[in-house]
Amino acid sequence: MNSIDPKNQDFFERVFDVVRLIPHGRVSTYGAIAAYLGAKRSARMVGWAMNLSHQVDAEIPAHRVVNRVGLLTGMHHFKTLTTMREKLLQEGIMCDEHDQIVNFNEVFWDPFSLDNL
Repeated sequence: MNSIDPKNQDFFERVFDVVRLIPHGRVSTYGAIAAYLGAKRSARMVGWAMNLSHQVDAEIPAHRVVNRVGLLTGMHHFKTLTTMREKLLQEGIMCDEHDQIVNFNEVFWDPFSLDNL
């Protein structure tokens, strides 16, 4: 993880761990992940972690993390502008012409659901 600032490394690693738990065909949000990690006001830091995730580990499903209303705000950080949308579509998640998940409330995954397992 040489591309991550050492002061953020622990937080970013915890973000990556949570993102790896998002089930296939589901999405979560920057804010939900931040809240789960006890850093409710750090949604932007979760976004920064997702931006770097492509350099850290190709197995981190960053395409499953969207903004609070289901917009694909991170799509600019993928290999192409359509990569995020294509990966979501492969998992059965539909987006409209504005890059917003169509059935966001149905496919949203709350990390706090982990506490109920």
